Parts: sequence; structure tokens; C-alpha cells
Amino acid sequence: MQPMLFARRPLTRASAAFAAVLTMLAALTLALGVTHTAYANSSTLKQVSDFGSNPGGLNMYSYIPAGLPEGAPLVIALHGCDQSAADYYADSGWPKYADLYGFAVVFAQQPSAADAYCFDWGTPWDDLRGVGEAESIYQMVQYAEADYGVNPQQIYITGLSAGGGMTADMLADYPDVFAGGAIDSGPAAQCSQVGILNIDCTTGYSAYTPAGWGDLIQNSDPGYTGSYPRVAIWQGSADPVVNPVEMTYSMDGWTDVWGVGQTPSSTLSLGSGTTEKQYDDSSGQAIVATFEVAGMAHGLAVSPGSGTTQCGSTGTFFVASICSTYYTLKFWGLAGS
Repeated sequence: MQPMLFARRPLTRASAAFAAVLTMLAALTLALGVTHTAYANSSTLKQVSDFGSNPGGLNMYSYIPAGLPEGAPLVIALHGCDQSAADYYADSGWPKYADLYGFAVVFAQQPSAADAYCFDWGTPWDDLRGVGEAESIYQMVQYAEADYGVNPQQIYITGLSAGGGMTADMLADYPDVFAGGAIDSGPAAQCSQVGILNIDCTTGYSAYTPAGWGDLIQNSDPGYTGSYPRVAIWQGSADPVVNPVEMTYSMDGWTDVWGVGQTPSSTLSLGSGTTEKQYDDSSGQAIVATFEVAGMAHGLAVSPGSGTTQCGSTGTFFVASICSTYYTLKFWGLAGS
């Protein structure tokens, strides 16, 4: 099993540290008896074919709550490496809140075993506006707008690890499409142009000023002059795969393009060792937020249970802590009154 961010594309700077991470995660997978079981638990998911030209060769699955009204929000959800859309559906908690708060969810899937089922957040032919996997995901948005009647002003995207890296790129590529996003344990937007094996983008070695990270975002859609999406950034403080400093790099870039400083406007303790820092615009609205989960390793934070603020199931890269999905929705303003 490959770690959550990496695929088979070669990189000449791959190091012993990277190999050690591979060995550690492979051993963990073997010990847990984990294998990739595509389409598990997918009985309530609907696969959508012919949603567009699909230049990135992705699969599309939808979860539409019964009686969803016209003009409902849409969330695009991107799994991590060696996961499927069905795994993310089963363990992330998104269907629970789709039912509770009334929105549609599209689970995109990278179906290639050769690429360890990783979304390609690191190469220009896949992660830039109008090409490859990025264009395929955008075509899923277009399909949902046309066929599900979702609100074009309420399109959101979230993803874990490699899916988090692609989420960051999509928010930069299509700032006119997305109202908000959530980057979970992933690298900063457009960090790599040489593939997803670029460990400089996961170890924290690629470091820029806030303006430098902001330039990478702005250059993804040159000439764009509108407002940017609201961005939540989740990270475990003990992540051995993505250096926790990557959360800071993402925050630096998104606060820069919003034109606000890198000093938080407020700091909140959410429990379960989670600290939220909000960065407000001039009107006092939080437009960027970081969520650091103390002691959490690589994965998506979940909190199994039936309570409103509980969600998900534990499993490989789904870590018992706090329901990140609920607090992401709350940050976006979709978690009800």
C-alpha cells in the first residue's frame, strides 16, 4: 500500500526519509490487514457515467438525499490514496449531514491502481484549470448543476491528503466556481509542478513567503479579480506524512490572496485537543480557518456516534478525534441554525 500522498511517478530527489515513511505505512497497513476494496459499502451511491469528456479519467458517484430541494448546496468530496469514493462515503460523515442539512454530495474517484488511487495534485497536465483531473472534477460540478439543480453560488469542495492537495489546487484553479473548501492533511496549493512524489511539498522544505504562496494561487487563474473561496485547513500535529507546517503554508497563501494578515482574529478550543484559529476579513467574517488536532497522525478526524456533532467511522486514515466534517460545515455556514 502506498502512503496517502504518493503515486508511482518518479522524482530524482526522493530520499531515505521518504522511503522510511513508505516502509512505516506499509507495515502499518499489513499489521491492520488493510487492503483496497473498491466500491465497498456503495449500495446507496449512484455512479454517474457520461458526465463530460472526462479528460482525467475519473469516476463520479453521487449521494442525493430524498426530497432534496431545487437550489441546494453541493459538496465535492475527494478521497485519499488507496481509498475509493465508497470508502469516503462510508467513513467521512458526509452523507449524515447531507441528510440533516439538505445538500448533495459528489464523491469523485481516482480509479487507477497504477497511481495508487491518488488524485494528481502535483503535475500541470492534471491539476490546472481546464485540463486533466481538475477539468474532470469541474465537469462533475457542471453535471450536478444541470441534473440536480444545485445552487451555483453554493459549491464546496473537500478532500483528504492527496484529495486535500487536489482540493487546494481546485480552489486556486476555479475561484469563480467554489464558495468554500476544506484541505484535510494535504499540501499547499500548486506547490509541485513535477509530480506528487515531490516530498519538498509534504516535508515543509518548499517554503515561501505568504506573498509567494499567494502568487501560486493567483497564477492558477491569471486575471481573476473576484473574491476567493473561504478555506478551512485541517492538520494533525503528529502527522508523519504531511509536515504540520504545511497547514501554515496553506494559511499564508489563502490569507494573502484575501488581503488579510497572518495573525488570527480569534482562537477557539473545540475540544478533543483541537484548536481553531480564524482569520477575518474587514467585515468580521472568518474567511480562512486552521484546525490543528493535537497528537493526531495522518488522516481525517472523525468522531463516531449519533450526536449532531459526531460523525464517521474509524479506519485506515480515519482517526478518532473530533468530527472535522461537522466543523467544516459550520465554518462554511451550512450546519443549520
